[in-house]
Amino acid sequence: MEMIKNRSLLSALCEPANSAHTANLAANLAVTNPATGEELGCISTDSEADIYAAIERSAVAQKSWQKTSAKERATILHRWYQLLMDNQADLARIITLEQGKPLAEAEGEVAYGASFIEWFAEEAKRTYGDTIPGHTRDRRLMTIKQPVGVATAITPWNFPIAMITRKAAPALAAGCSFVGKPANQTPLSAYAVVELAYQAGVPKELLQLVIHNSPEVVGQIFCKNEIVRKLSFTGSTRVGRILTAQCAETVKRVSMELGGNAPFIVFDDADIDTAVAGAIASKFRNAGQTCICANRFYIHDAVYDQFIDKFCAAVVQLKVGNGLEPGVTIGPLINHAAKNKVLRLIEAAVAEGARIVTGGNHRDGLFVEPTVLTDVSQTMGIVREEIFGPVAPVIRFSTDEELITMANDTIYGLAAYFYSRDIGRIWTVAEALEYGMVGINEGSISTDVAPFGGIKQSGFGREGAKEGIDEYLEVKYLCFGGIR
Repeated sequence: MEMIKNRSLLSALCEPANSAHTANLAANLAVTNPATGEELGCISTDSEADIYAAIERSAVAQKSWQKTSAKERATILHRWYQLLMDNQADLARIITLEQGKPLAEAEGEVAYGASFIEWFAEEAKRTYGDTIPGHTRDRRLMTIKQPVGVATAITPWNFPIAMITRKAAPALAAGCSFVGKPANQTPLSAYAVVELAYQAGVPKELLQLVIHNSPEVVGQIFCKNEIVRKLSFTGSTRVGRILTAQCAETVKRVSMELGGNAPFIVFDDADIDTAVAGAIASKFRNAGQTCICANRFYIHDAVYDQFIDKFCAAVVQLKVGNGLEPGVTIGPLINHAAKNKVLRLIEAAVAEGARIVTGGNHRDGLFVEPTVLTDVSQTMGIVREEIFGPVAPVIRFSTDEELITMANDTIYGLAAYFYSRDIGRIWTVAEALEYGMVGINEGSISTDVAPFGGIKQSGFGREGAKEGIDEYLEVKYLCFGGIR
């Protein structure tokens, strides 16, 4: 962890301040650099008793926190935001060391994660209720919004800071307490950002992280504990199904941001250079390890060859390597299972007739070359599954109707992208695509001011925007009678 300037962050990573471990520690969790295999350090895990105790402390802290004014909560959140930005370089380095993404992308993630804290600091002051016109003369009707209570979250490894802040910030802004479980591969980033929350004035019992060698154990406790009123999860659809079912037992508030299989569509009237730039941004960010990255490419016959030539020319310029090295744009995959899956999908596609146009060569370690496949069919596994790697399978299409059918032919419905300059087609296609988010002539769509979330088996609920804080609020109806 050399070159980390903020010594308080280093101290927090050695022994997280919000942990209250019992004498019998479950085990130590080793954190490694996926680019080098180097062990960065060990973090003490929580026992089941620790996790239950954290939830109980959280419930006590929440009762006091909900009595604070919205302005008080906003002031603390603004300080937290500023501390993240003041420590952007250190936080980015921690992300790159334990997650692998290039340093420039990691710096972008810190700013992105901080933007949610800043946004929800202001939204804390906008949790308005309604005055309802009465149905009789002697009554007055209104609604108010109140915090759900104890909120929990399970976050993934691909955006270890942004996924924590995108969930914790609205929870705290709404008056909830928050217990989060970061991914076992990337806990250091989460503990660092929570340490800065404490420095900003967030009570330690109000915002806590727990970690266990078995993520399933934490999930079961979060889902079945009756003190917990809310669970937010970002991860695979398979795990999301399990957690949703487990939460049904206590009828818990749930929001799920699950798997994706985003189509990237280029129509015959598209600006090809703009489409290529969008394709590079969407597909290869974080080595393709994002839930909203382009997963399959549909290119109109009339511009297919032109797009392939320009796209491949751009892909070969991408530099693979350790994210701390200058100029690197593609870091490692997170682990060997992830790499093996990507290689398996490529090999199966080639066996079924797909052709590697660029990339595809084996690399040591956890690196996979940016790869473009043509002669791909809709039935191939690489089209049906979420790749989560730097591979772009490309399919031809000739009619809008054919395209819409293929694009919607998936259980997923998180994000989609298309390029066209025909305003009539733009409206028709945007409305026909069965996805929660659609990028039109744009490959980068994530922002704190717009609602993030999917439909179908990509989940439910929204993060960011004004909708994000509603996930942590209950609407209470008040009826005043006896008014003369």
